[in-house]
Amino acid sequence: MRLRPETRAAIAAARVAGRILERGFGRAGPVRLKSPRDPVTRVDGASERAIRRLLHRRFPTIGFLGEEGGAVATGPDGRWIVDPLDGTIAFVAGLPSFAVSIALERRSRLEVGVILFPRLRELFVAERGRGAWLNGRRIKVSRTRALPRCVVSLWHDPGLWRDRPMRARIARLGAEVRSVAMFGACFSLAYVAAGRLDAYWERQAHPWDVAAGALLVREAGGRVTGGAGQAFDVNEPSVVASNGRVHDRVVAHLNGRRPPRRAGHRRAP
Repeated sequence: MRLRPETRAAIAAARVAGRILERGFGRAGPVRLKSPRDPVTRVDGASERAIRRLLHRRFPTIGFLGEEGGAVATGPDGRWIVDPLDGTIAFVAGLPSFAVSIALERRSRLEVGVILFPRLRELFVAERGRGAWLNGRRIKVSRTRALPRCVVSLWHDPGLWRDRPMRARIARLGAEVRSVAMFGACFSLAYVAAGRLDAYWERQAHPWDVAAGALLVREAGGRVTGGAGQAFDVNEPSVVASNGRVHDRVVAHLNGRRPPRRAGHRRAP
């Protein structure tokens, strides 16, 4: 399949950034804390600068929003939404689940999504209306319909365990599913798209955390909404992604509602 020029540029930029992360893996150097549980290393910035240079050279009229760049810039042809190192905690700890994430948004629609896991040698690519691929092979979400067969990923944030009602909701969901894991956004969304996880929930997401992964899930046949089941907005912090078949039941559990008896599969617009 012939990929769009923007997709090819995003892949090239992700590979350049991936090589920077590979060289820094195991040698992260000084770690600065943006917040008590949000570390950043020198390679975060180096990766983002490399991505921005390459994409701006190819598409100077497309704006750029990066996790490490601060200011939001939207050009006449949309904006790139970039996480130069998703999973910094994993990166610093020597775990291979860190990623580079690049998405293209135009007129509030996600058009391109690329997620690269350098250590895992996995490249996920999606284009709106054309599907999703892993290392060039088409991927689809899982076909799991029963919650007791589901593996669900939940984002960990510092306030989660101090929130008694939320803890109770997660406990009820955890008691019903096969397994609960805690992975970052890019890893979870890519793996939902590939059918390796059945659902993911987060309530403190930023656009760069979820933009590329949300498109991957949609193009793989899944469903992405806000945390309460409302229409997905890349700028809103709460998100649920799933194979679609279990979506309503996961959302109901996380919002303290009675889950429907049967899981419906409504694909998000």
